[in-house]
Amino acid sequence: MISALDVPLDLSQPPTITQQSPKDYIVDPRENIVIQCEAKGKPPPSFSWTRNGTHFDIDKDAQVTMKPNSGTLVINIMNGGKAEAYEGVYQCTARNERGAAISNNIVIRPSRSPLWTKEKLEPHQVREGDSLVLHCRPPVGLPPPIIFWMDNAFQRLHQSERVSQGLNGDLYFSNVQPEDTREDYICYARFNHTQTIQQKQPISVKVFSMDSLNDTIAANLSDTDIYGAKPVTEKQPTLLTPTGSTSTKVELRGNVLLLECIAAGLPTPGIHWIKEGGELPANRTFFENFKKTLKIIDVSEADSGNYKCIARNILGSVHHVISVTVKAAPYWITAPRNLVLSPGEDGTLICRANGNPKPNISWLANGVPIAIAPEDPSRKVDGDTIIFSHVQERSSAVYQCNASNEYGYLLANAFVNVLAEPPRILTPANKLYQVIADSPALLDCAYFGSPKPEIEWFKGVKGSILRGNEYVFHDNGTLEIPVAQKDSTGTYTCVARNELGKIQNEVQLEVKDPTMIIKQPEYKVIQRYGQVSFECIIKHDSTLLPTVIWLKDNDELPDDERFLVGKDNLTIMNVTDKDDGTYTCIVNTTLDSVSASAVLTVVARPNPPFDLELTGQLERSVELSWIPGDENNSPITNFVIEYEDGLHEPGVWHYQTEVPGTQTTVQLKLSPYVNYSFRVIAVNEIGRSQPSEPSEQYLTKSANPDENPSNVQGIGSEPDNLVITWEPLKGFQSNGPGLQYKVSWRQKDVDDEWTSVIVANVSKYIVSGTPTFVPYEIKVQALNDLGYAPEPSEVIGHSGEDLPMVAPGNVQVHVINSTLAKVHWDPVPLKTVRGHLQGYKVYYWKVQSLSRRSRRHVEKKILTFRGNKTFGMLPGLEPYSSYKLNVRVVNGKGEGPASPDKVFKTPEGVPSSPSFLKITNPTLDSLTLEWGSPTHPNGVLTSYVLKFQPINNTHELGPLVEIRIPANESSLILKNLNYSTRYKFYFNAQTSVGSGSQITEEAVTIMDEAMASRQVDIATQGWFIGLMCAVALLILILLIVCFIRRNKGGKYPVKEKEDAHADPEIQPMKEDDGTFGEYRLFSFVSSAPF
Repeated sequence: MISALDVPLDLSQPPTITQQSPKDYIVDPRENIVIQCEAKGKPPPSFSWTRNGTHFDIDKDAQVTMKPNSGTLVINIMNGGKAEAYEGVYQCTARNERGAAISNNIVIRPSRSPLWTKEKLEPHQVREGDSLVLHCRPPVGLPPPIIFWMDNAFQRLHQSERVSQGLNGDLYFSNVQPEDTREDYICYARFNHTQTIQQKQPISVKVFSMDSLNDTIAANLSDTDIYGAKPVTEKQPTLLTPTGSTSTKVELRGNVLLLECIAAGLPTPGIHWIKEGGELPANRTFFENFKKTLKIIDVSEADSGNYKCIARNILGSVHHVISVTVKAAPYWITAPRNLVLSPGEDGTLICRANGNPKPNISWLANGVPIAIAPEDPSRKVDGDTIIFSHVQERSSAVYQCNASNEYGYLLANAFVNVLAEPPRILTPANKLYQVIADSPALLDCAYFGSPKPEIEWFKGVKGSILRGNEYVFHDNGTLEIPVAQKDSTGTYTCVARNELGKIQNEVQLEVKDPTMIIKQPEYKVIQRYGQVSFECIIKHDSTLLPTVIWLKDNDELPDDERFLVGKDNLTIMNVTDKDDGTYTCIVNTTLDSVSASAVLTVVARPNPPFDLELTGQLERSVELSWIPGDENNSPITNFVIEYEDGLHEPGVWHYQTEVPGTQTTVQLKLSPYVNYSFRVIAVNEIGRSQPSEPSEQYLTKSANPDENPSNVQGIGSEPDNLVITWEPLKGFQSNGPGLQYKVSWRQKDVDDEWTSVIVANVSKYIVSGTPTFVPYEIKVQALNDLGYAPEPSEVIGHSGEDLPMVAPGNVQVHVINSTLAKVHWDPVPLKTVRGHLQGYKVYYWKVQSLSRRSRRHVEKKILTFRGNKTFGMLPGLEPYSSYKLNVRVVNGKGEGPASPDKVFKTPEGVPSSPSFLKITNPTLDSLTLEWGSPTHPNGVLTSYVLKFQPINNTHELGPLVEIRIPANESSLILKNLNYSTRYKFYFNAQTSVGSGSQITEEAVTIMDEAMASRQVDIATQGWFIGLMCAVALLILILLIVCFIRRNKGGKYPVKEKEDAHADPEIQPMKEDDGTFGEYRLFSFVSSAPF
């Protein structure tokens, strides 16, 4: 007996239905109707149809055709047919000489999208805070339409916990607000089959607000009376749907269970769901529509029970219990399977199904109820089982099992095919299987034969039969090696035999190294607009070609040029919030696939807080609360609260306080007579959010000033006045209208009474007729229409300053060196300063240079020494010069008179370098030098020093020669030099102090003409030319030999070559090698610098 094996199509077999249309088939009435019915069999089956239980003769209907070699019907609607005319129940029969198979009952119904019935819609007028339901009531369509609400601009209406659409399509308002007033609430119904959208007439809603009434009340009450007043009445929750306290719901097994609760109330109630006596099923429970809808997928009988929804706000709660019963259409426990029997064999067909209620089981043979089908002595029906004994070829047939209850039915075809066939192996010979090491290997040996053949496996050409726990032998002939290793590679032989014969087949197995990700992508945190890279470095079998793909959140990467996929990495440029997610690197070969994932967290400044609310308003405090905005993956560390004073500084925001990021309420201290508005800024590690929208305004009552002006000062602007200044109070510090200041003063250390004046809201008052620079006691007190601020503290000020009266005396100068001197002076008496002593100024200037009698423009320099200092250093002086200086005292008014000029001189210093050095008239053995005296001799020149030395062609320096030249000379002829030699010269001037900086030059003596002629003659001789050609040929041969040796692995003597061509800079100098002239001549001609 063979069960559930495919019979090769070259052997006789009953029909098998391979494709059919769904049981409930809704068709588009504008398109042709195609009812599928495909089947296989040997010989090929013929097809027939019934419609509504009777034979459907397609030959008599010109609009109906059957596809060739198929049972599929095509009903031509597009050429005049009407879909409604073909509505009904269809069933297909496929028949050949061995039996008949039947399809399901296929119910054909054309889709319908009727128009909305016209109705007169009255405007809805509701009070603020009341609930409201806008009914949609769409036309009944097939299938039911999808409902949504939009406005005249085709924009979907915003939905929230307060406003949402129910499962029936109605729009529910838990409580209405003034912003709900509009005239274009439009319900749309979309019919997907016909791709049409129908719309209901617009519904108008008018919400009556209490604001106007509150304004009238407020005009007759004080501010305190209306603070905290609630404009609308808060309401306990009530259920809008479902109604009552209990309801029932029946759902079928495997479907989606949807339960709904929508409540009215103010504040808007929250919804909570529980299952009485149990838990909501994990992984199958979802909440939708702001938790108003409970969704449980793939329900089973265990999900039956009581489900309670609870609606709650601050005033109370209400609940509703929904009793859910899960029924079940029939479902298979054991569906009947095809039987292939050889003559004389026994077998069974089993059909077992379950459901709620339990389904009835009935059998048919070749589409006919088995009770009236032709009798077969080998067949016996026992409830859900048919037993076959000693079958013969005439026992071949197709049997149908039907399991049905009130919620549906199942229909299954299973044939009995009686054949006598020797074994055959259907798997291709020498088929190659490739697997990854340490993974299962499945080697197929698809077979057929009747009676059912026995299958054996061997490894290798002469291997023994495979047995043991390391192998698994499947009923369909497949050999499984659960953990294939490298040594599992080889040839495997499958042998199939029954009483009618024997056959074998070989297959090949190759085991490959697994693909691995050796460098996986890692978790990254990146700021918005930054750049991030994920690595994915792999190792794989050399015979496999891997492909690497990247996914974002298990989907393709966005089609965005910011995403750059490299060989081993993924780079995202200019990262945005939408890039946040999980990135997966997947490596695929033909045999295996590995992946690694990493999360990218995009952080940014938080979104601004919203819904600011003021509560608990008092004269000097108020409570502010808010709802935080999105923290954008970086926790909020703190909130900054700012305020605006709309009465005194509208549009200007000031810092008030800040609180931790876990806090969303704060008690704020307030000042009197301020029209407050508040806003909140969220802060995280990335930065500050945009400010929230301002809160409502709150005006505090007036009061006496709490504080006095700050930064009170008394400073005279003239010798006979006192200017009193202060920093005025800010608007919110005034505490009330009519802000003024009481300014008081009296001379310190004199027994005088206070003199006071009251001035307007200014910041300065000038007292005239005061003595010069005397101390005063000063105070400034704030007052407004309600009274004075507390008594202010006193400050000390001074009347105006005048210029100092005397100059510093006993000015002395000590010259430290040629560029630095120290000056001393005696301080002036403080009474003569007539103001605040700020310091002393030293004026100094160069009179003349002692080495040159010419005078020049006098440029005075000034050094300031702060405070009561009596000495200072004068840097940057010129050597061998005459200077003058004087000293003056400085106060806030200006400078006093100058001390008498003091003359001092600086000693000699070293000179600057000569102004130039020129080398002219080169001959074979001489050079002429000319120079200019130093620009700054800094003393009396005593001499010049000339040093020179030759330079050979390897840049080595020869012996150094030094010559001392009188100071009055300006030129020199050097003789007895080597011909064609480069010389380097060092030249500087000297005073009695020492040598100045030097300048350098280089020059070359000329070449001997006879030697140059001999060199040219040698170069033109034939023997010399032949010698050069021979050397060139030898070098070429040497290069060829080296190339051959290198290719054969020989070593080229690099070290020897390097030693032979060492850096000439480190070679010892050869004084008599005769190379100076030749090298320098070449350098001179080429103008090469040295």
